[in-house]
Amino acid sequence: MVYLLHIVIMISIYLILTLSLNLLVGYLGLLSLSQAAFYGLGAYTTALLMIRFGIGFWGALLLGIFFTSLVAFLIGRIFLVFKEDLFVLITLGFQMIIFSILYNWVDLTRGPYGLPNIPRPSFGGNELSQLWSFSLLSVSIAGIVFFYFKIIDKSSFALYLKGLREDELAFISSGKNPTYYKSLVFAITGGSAAISGALYASYVTYIDPTSFTLNESIFILSVIMIGGTGNLRGPLAGTILMIILPEALRFLGLPDTTAPNVREIIYGLILVILMRLRPQGILGEYIFD
Repeated sequence: MVYLLHIVIMISIYLILTLSLNLLVGYLGLLSLSQAAFYGLGAYTTALLMIRFGIGFWGALLLGIFFTSLVAFLIGRIFLVFKEDLFVLITLGFQMIIFSILYNWVDLTRGPYGLPNIPRPSFGGNELSQLWSFSLLSVSIAGIVFFYFKIIDKSSFALYLKGLREDELAFISSGKNPTYYKSLVFAITGGSAAISGALYASYVTYIDPTSFTLNESIFILSVIMIGGTGNLRGPLAGTILMIILPEALRFLGLPDTTAPNVREIIYGLILVILMRLRPQGILGEYIFD
C-alpha cells in the first residue's frame, strides 16, 4: 500500500510538470529544455522560506509560485528574441545556469549538501506526516491544476496560442501582441512547475541540485512527447506510462547496476518508435516540427 501511494504522489507531481510544459510546447510550439530549472526554483524557494523564515507551507507555496512566475515571465521576454534552434539552446543554457546557482551558492542553498528537514504541509493545524494524507493532498492539488488547464484549454486564450503557433504573422496582423502571450505562457509554465517543486520538497523533506538537472528537463519533455501535446489527454497518458513503466521493470529482476541503463534504452526506443509511427504521441494532437 505504501508503495502504491508513493507512485500516486509521483504521478501527481509529474502531471503538474507535464501539463505546464505542454502549454508551452503543445499550444505555443516552443520546445523548452528548462522545465527542471523552474521545478527547482519552486522547490528551493518554498523550502528556504519554510526552513529559514518559518513560513508555513501554504504561504511559502504562494510566494514560491509568485517568485518563479516572475522569473519565468522576465526570462521569457529575453528568450523570445531567439527563434527555433536558438530558442532551444537558450533554454538549455538557462537550465545549466540555474543548476550552477543551486549547486554553487552554498551560503543560500547549501550546494551539494542539500536542504534537509523540510517541514511537511499542515492542514487544519495537523501536519500531513502520514503517506495517505500527503497522497490525498498531492492528488487534490494535481486535480485543481488539471481543472485549471482544462479551463485554459476550453478558452479563447488556447485558441489564440494555437493561432500564434501556426502563423505568427497572421496573429500579429490581427492586432495582438505575440510577445505578451508568449511571456504569459512562460509565467504560467514556471508558476505551475513551482507547485510541483513545493510538493516534491515537502514530500521527500530533503532536496539537492541533482534532482533538477538537464536530464530531468529532458525526461519531462520526453514524457509529453510520448504521451502527446496540444491537449490534456497526452500529458496525462505520458505521465502515467512513464512513472509506472520503470516501476514495472523492477519485476524483471534486473541487477541494480544495469537497471538504470536498461530503463534509459527502453525510454529511447519508445520515443524513437513513436516519433516514427505516431509523431504526435499516444494521445496528442500537435505534431512538433
